[in-house]
Amino acid sequence: QVQLVESGGDLVQPGASLRLSCAASGFSLEHYAIGWYRLAPGKEREGPLCVTSSDGSTYYVDSVKGRSTISRDNAENTVYLSINNLEPEDTATYYCRRVWYEEGTWHPFVRDPWGQGTQVTVSS
Repeated sequence: QVQLVESGGDLVQPGASLRLSCAASGFSLEHYAIGWYRLAPGKEREGPLCVTSSDGSTYYVDSVKGRSTISRDNAENTVYLSINNLEPEDTATYYCRRVWYEEGTWHPFVRDPWGQGTQVTVSS
């Protein structure tokens, strides 16, 4: 059974940094791309914000590019997302998903369940 468990979220002040973790089970991480999504209050789910592919390549959207790093540890079946210089606009629940690429777009594996996510709150 595929399971992705997010952790590492916290209440931080603007300008702080966080590292989120995504622990995968039920499949071998090394064969899959993983993307991070977020859901902010009153907004639609956004993402993937960034993706780590099985070949090691990465993808970032403009809103997080330059201040975020996605990485993976295949031996630990874990994906990480580090975000620097956090802004109030980054306040959201963050989720990770298996994703695949087709026709210029990343798509989530629709049969994988959404995890509980991890809450990031940026506030002074």
